[in-house]
Amino acid sequence: MVEACRGIGRPELVDCAEQAVAELVTNALLHAEPPLILRFAGTRTHPRIEVSDGSAKPPSPNERMTDDDELLSTVGRGLGIVAMCSIVWGARIHEHGKVVWFVPAPEPQADADLGSPQIEHDEVPARPEPALEDPVGVRLLGLPASAHQDFRNHYQELRRELRLLALASEETYPVAGHLSELFRLFERDFRLSASTQAIDRAVSSGAQRVDVDVVIDRSSIPTVAHMIDVLELADAFCRAERLLSLAATPEQRIFTRWYLGEFVRQGRGHPPLPYPEALAAHGASSKAYS
Repeated sequence: MVEACRGIGRPELVDCAEQAVAELVTNALLHAEPPLILRFAGTRTHPRIEVSDGSAKPPSPNERMTDDDELLSTVGRGLGIVAMCSIVWGARIHEHGKVVWFVPAPEPQADADLGSPQIEHDEVPARPEPALEDPVGVRLLGLPASAHQDFRNHYQELRRELRLLALASEETYPVAGHLSELFRLFERDFRLSASTQAIDRAVSSGAQRVDVDVVIDRSSIPTVAHMIDVLELADAFCRAERLLSLAATPEQRIFTRWYLGEFVRQGRGHPPLPYPEALAAHGASSKAYS
């Protein structure tokens, strides 16, 4: 963390970052489950440090750790130190564990609110998925398995980054909260998990290119079309704010336009188009999918 803070030109954050990271890592080693992951994210102006572990138990600081009768207590003191070394801190609880994050302060805050971490629980999709009211079959021809995996990884990383940035610095980055909500609505309407499951089965053979048949509800088509623009807007936001996570590559943007665009095109009655090798080599236009 020392080199990371200095690398973005924020040496004044080193002491608080070191103290808080030491406490979070110690807590994770003593009380949580693997895997343990340390990550530096956010922006240069509002950097965010995260410690992930495999336990879904929310962090619980000792709100009275500075009271005279609690000065010798060892319960919850580590999280209290995190609170004092942070401008804001919190946790995201998900299906496989949690991410405890904080925005380091220039110096410890003796008057920090020890009982107010921002705790968010990921929505768990209902299973099984309800029947589609107006199903539409979509055939993805020549879908490149590696490009689809890159899309999924980038999508999840972007969604996660926007959500945590909104939680940590909502007043500074209101567009992050807006984009995060659009991502949530997209997943609800598009049923991304169902499509992913069908694709996972198709690529399990190890083939580099696969033909995949998936089904969505016709009412989802406008949402998917809108999401193509939203992803490009989110990518532009990442570049403009110089997020410490990577923006999409040109190849990823081309694949996204084709992949989501096929749901739009075929949902409107057009025949499927295979993954466009020529467009991947020379650039692509999203006009066909708008």
